[in-house]
Amino acid sequence: MTPSIQVTFDCADPDRLARFWADVLGYQVQPPPPGFASWPEFLAARGIPEHEQPVASAIVDPVGAGPRLFFQKVPEGKRAKNRVHLDVNVGGGHAAPLAERRVRVDTAVERLVKAGAARLHAHEDPRLGEYWVVMQDPEGNEFCLQ
Repeated sequence: MTPSIQVTFDCADPDRLARFWADVLGYQVQPPPPGFASWPEFLAARGIPEHEQPVASAIVDPVGAGPRLFFQKVPEGKRAKNRVHLDVNVGGGHAAPLAERRVRVDTAVERLVKAGAARLHAHEDPRLGEYWVVMQDPEGNEFCLQ
């Protein structure tokens, strides 16, 4: 059996980052367990005080194909470049002409900047037919749109 994975982000504001990445990936914020109308209701039933509750959030692929992304609150801020990052494929892959992929990527860049991301720089390698843009999410985590 192949193990499943979860990608975990350390962050300052789990709910905000979860909602940003749900928008990026077409995911949804993970609903509370059956029998509970909300996560605060579930956590209260487990005896977790309200002031300790906003410490995590998660998003899931609505069709169940992609990994769960988990966002956990940590006291320290981001200090250096990520050693691992996500590549988000928005361009259509090599089946689409490079010029068309560039337009799709740049359109996604504009949308995500409005959602709180920052555009760092674009890269193009015409020999390999590649185009991608390095971005940062609202808390400075790097990712690429390609």
